[in-house]
Amino acid sequence: MTIEMFEKPLGMRDDFPLIAKQKADLRKQGTQLIERAGYELLQTPTLEYYETIGKISAISDDALFKLLDSQGKTLVLRPDMTSPIARVAASKLLREKMPIRLGYYSNVFRAQKREGGRPAEFEQMGVELIGDDSLYADAEVISLAWDILKELGVGSARTVIGHTRLLELILADFGLDAEQSGKVRELFVAKNGVGVEQLAKELPIPEGKLASFLKLMQATTVADWKQWINEENEEQRELYRDMERLEQLLGRNGLGDAVTFDISFSSHMTYYTGLVFEFYGAGSGFPLGSGGRYDGLMEQFGLQVGATGFGLRVDRLLESVAPEKAEQPHTLILFDEQNEQYAFDKAQQLRNSGKRVTLQYAPAVKALEPFTALFTEVIRGEELHNG
Repeated sequence: MTIEMFEKPLGMRDDFPLIAKQKADLRKQGTQLIERAGYELLQTPTLEYYETIGKISAISDDALFKLLDSQGKTLVLRPDMTSPIARVAASKLLREKMPIRLGYYSNVFRAQKREGGRPAEFEQMGVELIGDDSLYADAEVISLAWDILKELGVGSARTVIGHTRLLELILADFGLDAEQSGKVRELFVAKNGVGVEQLAKELPIPEGKLASFLKLMQATTVADWKQWINEENEEQRELYRDMERLEQLLGRNGLGDAVTFDISFSSHMTYYTGLVFEFYGAGSGFPLGSGGRYDGLMEQFGLQVGATGFGLRVDRLLESVAPEKAEQPHTLILFDEQNEQYAFDKAQQLRNSGKRVTLQYAPAVKALEPFTALFTEVIRGEELHNG
């Protein structure tokens, strides 16, 4: 197949100037909030070993970009940020300083099988709190993500919270084994209510519990979860009490009615084994970000510590952030050989006063009117002489 000169690899995008500027502004706002909350920013390599990060990551193998280094080792373009940061946190340098708070703004890569409008490369912004297994850590990262969404001006922001382990225990009470529970959770992740109803007919759920099972996708508060809690199961009771406490903590932090507690909510990221959550906002039909507790992932790096965090998709945030209505002033100074020095001096003067200025040699512009229309103010060479 012939590759055209201007063709891009599948799923790759060009960021034109307006989008690039919006991303730069978003990065500045978001990372300032992250640092203000006590997190230190870091950057991991774009390339990681497949045998470590590639296999540990929750991203499917066929979505990984793979290549070989000069020693024949298989590398991957990092598919997420949680796994690389877990690797960094397990190093001797950081494991002695726990709990540690790390933040990032980085590109991640996930291969696409066919063109469907989904990017194969996108930026993520987020944090990881490692070494704290308390409920306060979960409330902290959720509240921080919420603060970022509000600071960026995301409209109708809301959070959906679930619990992977508690859901697993509840499905077991309905008589489902691990394989059957896995099928149900896949449908829950896809928000496929019709599929759940059809599958329920094939599952060994007692007829008297079928109606209760089908109501799992209707819960919106922690109080709704009470009907599925087995009081004789100590783990269920403890996890439920944790969720009640989390609801109180988030309410005090200002989230209140913006939180939905959905017992059926699950994540496709398999390293989340406890609390899981997603963020939504007006303007985007997809989650703006997600996160959860991944204590089990840290065990793979030899650490028995708690870990929680979130990642926000920058491309989706841009869909939800209201664009600035006011046009930013931008001055164009056109010059030629006769007024070159005047133009340079004027540009420096305006830039020193904080204004945005483009200095352009006029004879190099082929179509002057369309070019000057891009600016809010135009100063021509003869005006400089007159000034």
